[in-house]
Amino acid sequence: MSTSTPTLVAARSRAHGPAAALWHAVEVHRPAAEVDAACELTLCGALARVDTDQHWPPAAPDVCPACATV
Repeated sequence: MSTSTPTLVAARSRAHGPAAALWHAVEVHRPAAEVDAACELTLCGALARVDTDQHWPPAAPDVCPACATV
């Protein structure tokens, strides 16, 4: 039986009301290129657009606190 290791990729949420856009973590079980620029459910439950040009965790100050604990 083969097991695959999930990959964490970075995704950017949209600013919503008074909340700023944040970087989130998305767990993918398929090649990251297949989800590039797609909206996916993040580990914290937000919807965010995957950006495979960014590594997780991104070197940015605006990272989701819930996703950062991963």
